Amino acid sequence: HVRLVESGGGLVQAGGSLRLSCAASGSIFSIKTMGWYRQAPGKQRELVALVTRGESADYADSVKGRFTISRGNVENTVSLEMNNLRPEDTAVYYCNVRGVITTSPYSSPEYWGQGTQVTVSS
Repeated sequence: HVRLVESGGGLVQAGGSLRLSCAASGSIFSIKTMGWYRQAPGKQRELVALVTRGESADYADSVKGRFTISRGNVENTVSLEMNNLRPEDTAVYYCNVRGVITTSPYSSPEYWGQGTQVTVSS
């Protein structure tokens, strides 16, 4: 079974910065894609950014130029550096991993973290 542990959320003023981190643990051989999604109250969950094992990254238009996603030097970790935060970035941010291969033939190819709250005050 794969477990995702997120950290780094919090309260920040508009224009400020936060860094989110996510670590995947378990009997993992490889993870194809690691990413972050967010869900604001009353809205659907949306993609923020994702990065492949080959370090190819993709971003939502709303965060391009402000957020940077990277896979960490420690295996199976991913970080999201968020700069110039805006009140509309307020949401619960979820770590997501896809294309997961583990030692178990019964494991799921996709997992979600429990979510971490990011609140940006104006």
